[in-house]
Amino acid sequence: MAAEFSHLDAQNQPGMVDVGAKNSTTREAKAQSIVYLGAEIIQHFEAAGWQNKKGSILQTAIIAGTMAAKKTGDLIPLCHPLGLDACSFEMDVQAEEIVITCTCRLYAKTGVEMEAMVGASVAALTIYDMCKSVSKGLVIRETKLLSKSGGKSDFQA
Repeated sequence: MAAEFSHLDAQNQPGMVDVGAKNSTTREAKAQSIVYLGAEIIQHFEAAGWQNKKGSILQTAIIAGTMAAKKTGDLIPLCHPLGLDACSFEMDVQAEEIVITCTCRLYAKTGVEMEAMVGASVAALTIYDMCKSVSKGLVIRETKLLSKSGGKSDFQA
């Protein structure tokens, strides 16, 4: 399958995609990141109410992820700056890891996948930062798009 890169012009120079003529639609994307902490660390923080000296681990990660999702256009060079209508998180604490799901939604001419992926990624980085003093064995893995809808093509992982 030959892919066409929409961010490259005929001379292979990068540029932002012109979305000016597109119609606005409601768009939504979900992305996921996983932070492996191990069972012992999960139990340690569950017993502490997910608090440490830096503050509330999961709430801080949600706030950081939301802030990052809103700044995606400043972080990824060819992303359009978007005004999100909504950004929400699910933190699924499992036996050895935390599965972070970020959902972003807006009414616009372009998709919101990168915002959801940046939100999930930065939430994962924040959990890593807040827990790294307990273990150097933390691992952030598998940041991926779970779904997108409202644009030219929908996707479901």
